[in-house]
Amino acid sequence: MLIEPYEALVDSASRRLHDVPRLKIDDARAKAAGLRKIAGRRLVIYTDLPPNAEIDVLPTAFDQAFGQWCNYFGVDPAQHADWHVTGFLMKNRDTFAKAGAIPPGLPDFPHGYARNYDFWLYEQPSDYYRRHLVLHEGTHCFMNTILGACGPPWYMEGIAELLATHRWKDGRLTMNYFPQNRDETPMWGRIKIIRDAYAASKAMHLGGVIGYDALAHRRTEPYAWCWALCAMLDRDPRYQTRFRQLPTRVTKPGFNRWFFDESDFDLSELNDQWQVFVCDLDYGYDVAKSAVTFVPGKPLPPGGTTVRVAADRGWQSSGVRLEQGKTYRLRASGRYQVAKTTQVWWCEPGGVTIRYHHGQPLGILLAAVRPDPNPEPGNDTPTVCPMLHPTAVGLETTLTPTTSGTLYLRINDSSAELDDNAGQAEVQITPSA
Repeated sequence: MLIEPYEALVDSASRRLHDVPRLKIDDARAKAAGLRKIAGRRLVIYTDLPPNAEIDVLPTAFDQAFGQWCNYFGVDPAQHADWHVTGFLMKNRDTFAKAGAIPPGLPDFPHGYARNYDFWLYEQPSDYYRRHLVLHEGTHCFMNTILGACGPPWYMEGIAELLATHRWKDGRLTMNYFPQNRDETPMWGRIKIIRDAYAASKAMHLGGVIGYDALAHRRTEPYAWCWALCAMLDRDPRYQTRFRQLPTRVTKPGFNRWFFDESDFDLSELNDQWQVFVCDLDYGYDVAKSAVTFVPGKPLPPGGTTVRVAADRGWQSSGVRLEQGKTYRLRASGRYQVAKTTQVWWCEPGGVTIRYHHGQPLGILLAAVRPDPNPEPGNDTPTVCPMLHPTAVGLETTLTPTTSGTLYLRINDSSAELDDNAGQAEVQITPSA
């Protein structure tokens, strides 16, 4: 599943290139070739595009980005007071070649390319995506020149996508932003790529994303998957602290082995969490509220037990272990809120049929049995997470597990719409007579 070592990427340099100097531009020659210069404190842009408010403000946004990069990566901005980069926003590459802005050996690239203190990108079809790419390539420049490297492909591109996904409103930049709707990110398309792949049964498994090689990012799809993995790890309370230590590891060997060390967290749980995340990914997805509460179950008492299921959370362990081949009765009760528009949407465990999610009524109680860990050594091949194909409980059902494991429960709702839920269901679990 894990790949070490990694090589330099094709789309951008993956580490500081000490033998490559900063590109020097003759402003008179650039102007004669048809380029104009837009200067800020941290970014100077040369472009062959005409004056445009959304283009001309890019250095201002980049100036704000510098402080946010420093904060995220734990860098003291005072130690890099003179840090700045040069960007080339191109409509016609030949124009830049005439201006001396295309150095020998610069590879062909479909969208953008970063190397030390310089980056190049082609004009994009939306103001948002143009700004996104400036921040993406700027992240590479920051990491290479200040941290020394960007890490393996999944992290290099994932972290650049994570921080470049942003909100720009009233002249203020917010990086590492999870879009709440697609209108906020025109032409970005990362969530659509993943949703379409999942619908076509072509979703990437965790090992495939981690194992992307140096050539993978010639295509657009890997950017979406790397962003998704980094977005999940950066926001999930179980993984965030360790994930945010990765910038200190980018120049060290064993990057992947260190992060995915099974002594620090259970890889089978991470695999299941990834599948749950991909299955329900949408704009506004709440990673923290949707984090599965992995708690191994204990045997059901002879007289049964009652557990509570919060309406504003994702999958929750019941704390009960069910045995293969035995039949159990689940009875649910309670009244909880599943939405709030002009009025509160109240719901019981049977759900409300005026709206559906994943083919089941909104608010209906769902169940899944997560198998006990396989004790056999070397038997760590990822399997399909049972939470992707749950059983509808409703008010009452019987359940006969085909494998022994822990019972997990949740209220059926989009993981992007948990913030307006409230209350809980009570579920009585008893052996079936």
